[in-house]
Amino acid sequence: MAAISVGATGGQLPLPIQLRDDATLDNFLPAPATEALLPVLRGQCSAAGEAVVFLHGAEGSGKSHLLQAGCHLAGGGAVYLPLAELAEYPPADVLAGAGELRLAALDDLQAVLGQRDWELALFAFFNHARESGCRLLLAANGSPRALDCGLEDLRSRLGWGGVFHLPTPDDLQKQVILQFRARRRGLQLTDEGAAYIVARAPRALAPLLALLDQLDRQSLAQQRALTIPFIRQALDW
Repeated sequence: MAAISVGATGGQLPLPIQLRDDATLDNFLPAPATEALLPVLRGQCSAAGEAVVFLHGAEGSGKSHLLQAGCHLAGGGAVYLPLAELAEYPPADVLAGAGELRLAALDDLQAVLGQRDWELALFAFFNHARESGCRLLLAANGSPRALDCGLEDLRSRLGWGGVFHLPTPDDLQKQVILQFRARRRGLQLTDEGAAYIVARAPRALAPLLALLDQLDRQSLAQQRALTIPFIRQALDW
């Protein structure tokens, strides 16, 4: 994981923010409805790119993955701020310096909207980012219109650019995603094997993909293919 520091007045916040090494666009399998989003994200930091991109969808739809992927694309001039984890800190400290970068990715906006101090700080931050040329990649569990935001001027800024809905994958799509991620690791996972895992795994996508990490390690250690008997043994099912 790559560590991203969060700027704060008088020092660093005591929370290290990590980018997952595997959170890249190449490692994201888009649904047909979201294929148009990937070129937007690839071009966001270019001169002709969108100044603001807003992603919304339920947990497990890929929002956090794509925000971190955007930061990887922007290189060292980016910061990823998971606001659900940072909501307890003063907003000015969390946002300090972020508006001077190429890209600021703010995740879980719904965790801080509805709080007056956060809304005022975000309003000022968005205005500053626009003036300084910082691109904003935003995510929440609802669209700008649906969010609980008391400051209407802030709500309008959330929708300044492209707004994209990320659908939640169904079980068949989860199987396809699991097989895609397995191939990226050089593993062969059959349709039957993928269906077996999805039927028994947690419903959320993140813990499902964590099982693939476990299978990858044990498959390498034991030099075993991902057969159903091996999957059952490796995952203690």
